[in-house]
Amino acid sequence: MLADLHMHSTASDGSLEPAELMRRAAASGIELVALTDHDCLDGQQVARDTAESLGMQWVSGVELSAQWQGHTLHILGYGFDPQSPGLVEAINRVQEGRWRRAEQIAQRLAGKNMPGALEGALEIQRSAGAELHSPPARPHFADWMVKAGHVRDRAEAFRKWLGAGKLGDIKQHWPELAEAIEPLRAAGGVAVMAHPWHYGFTRSRLRRLLRDFAEAGGRGIEVVNGKQPPEQVAYLAKLSIEFGFFASCGSDFHHPDSPWMALGKMTAMPDDCTPVWADPLFCR
Repeated sequence: MLADLHMHSTASDGSLEPAELMRRAAASGIELVALTDHDCLDGQQVARDTAESLGMQWVSGVELSAQWQGHTLHILGYGFDPQSPGLVEAINRVQEGRWRRAEQIAQRLAGKNMPGALEGALEIQRSAGAELHSPPARPHFADWMVKAGHVRDRAEAFRKWLGAGKLGDIKQHWPELAEAIEPLRAAGGVAVMAHPWHYGFTRSRLRRLLRDFAEAGGRGIEVVNGKQPPEQVAYLAKLSIEFGFFASCGSDFHHPDSPWMALGKMTAMPDDCTPVWADPLFCR
């Protein structure tokens, strides 16, 4: 089965509207799909209707922001009830935090002689077809910085201003790990640690994170994220077996021009992993 369980639409920081994203997913041969926008459920119904009309198996999805020992983490949630009041309330609180973060990023950029960043990022977001009530994300700020001539490209914006440890890396608005997972579990969902390799932890610290994640109710890790190097995938697969986690995979698609994150084009998952769709809670 070709599964792609990590992708983003204009409801958060992707460049395609949910229906168009599902059409492209189907054209890529994907059989099992989830839309996992950042702290947002706005695109779920349209994406589900489109996916099922095209013959794909659908599972509800989201990518939740959290923090652990001062580091920002992302938790993928699957198979939950999108109408769960507790989950909706928790996501609304994080969305409020995302608005505060956007305002702080704009203030910091203004202090570096880049005024008008919030308005510019909102215009970039609107031009992509995003919901007007959604806060702009760092890619929207990056694209505005390119348009305004402050940087050459998005990569430079993240390298100098918006990436980990830089001016735009604001963490304090995210819930703690267990706090982020609890409403997802209460809504019947499965919690999966997104792209564990990307956090840059030492192997011993990554193991500590995964122990805490399991204690908080985590059930899986994303073993494959896009065209990840096979040696990284092999190591994450070993960790999934060691900790008794289910294994997930996803392209982490945001934009059609990013070959690293092409829909359905991922490094193969090792055969000895147990896929997350085998979890009885996944599609119940």
